[in-house]
Parts: sequence; structure tokens; C-alpha cells
Amino acid sequence: MKNIRFVLLGEILLFLGIFMFNIISGGWGLSAVAWFLDLPSFLLIALILFPGLIIMGAWKDFIKAFSVGIRSYSLLELKNIIEAVGAAQKLTLFGALFAIIISAVLLLGRLDDLAIMGANLAVCFLSGFYAVIIEFILLPLRLNAECRMNEEMDLGE
Repeated sequence: MKNIRFVLLGEILLFLGIFMFNIISGGWGLSAVAWFLDLPSFLLIALILFPGLIIMGAWKDFIKAFSVGIRSYSLLELKNIIEAVGAAQKLTLFGALFAIIISAVLLLGRLDDLAIMGANLAVCFLSGFYAVIIEFILLPLRLNAECRMNEEMDLGE
């Protein structure tokens, strides 16, 4: 992976293409895209991910992950970058689980109104959907840093 930014852009375009193909071919029309937007769920994940990285002191190393392959890093820096991306992956998972649990509790608190149950249940799943999208971006960042670290170790021998 020479330039991680092109890889990430390619992944995002691939994801959007598949997503839009499923929406359009399913006969739902473009209005169905709005069903996948839930700002509170996304914010809950982001409010656990970003402050968590800052509190752990991994924010700068996480940001460096976007330039691995473009800039040169030492083995220690690459190890720290890999750990920071791993922490981001875990925080994303925990943030999504937290958002799913909150949504589920709110949904179960309103079981008396079955008319809104489907829409509220869909919101519960959106946090998991957002976590998958974020992981779709974090996984190549980690893989790129691990490959670069292995290359540096081979050069050192």
C-alpha cells in the first residue's frame, strides 16, 4: 500500500457505490438514503471515539496513521500508530454497543406504541451500521501500518 489515502478513497467510493446500488435496485428510490441517517447515533460513537483517543494519549498517533506510507516513521512510531488504530477500533465498537443499548432501552420503554416500533428498531441497528463503516476505514489504516512496520524490520536486518 503505497498511498493509504488513495486506498481509503477507493474504499469509500466502493462502499458508496454498493450502498447506492442496493438502494436503487431495491426499488426504494433515493429517498431511502434518509433512513440511514441518524445524527444522535453517529454523535454517540464519535463522542466516545475521539475523546477516548485524546484521553489515552493516542490521538497524535492515530492522526499519523493517515500518512503512513507517505511519511517515514520509526519502528516505535509505527508500533504506536498500530496501537492507536487498534484503540480506535475498540472504542468504535464500544461506542456502537453503547448507542445500541441506549436505543434498545428507549425502544423497550415505548412498547405500548407498536406503530413506531419498526422505525425505532431501525435506529437501534444504525449504530452498528456506522461502526461497520468506521471499521471499514480503520482496518486498512492498521494493515498499512503493520505492513510498513514489517518492511522496516526487514530492512533493519
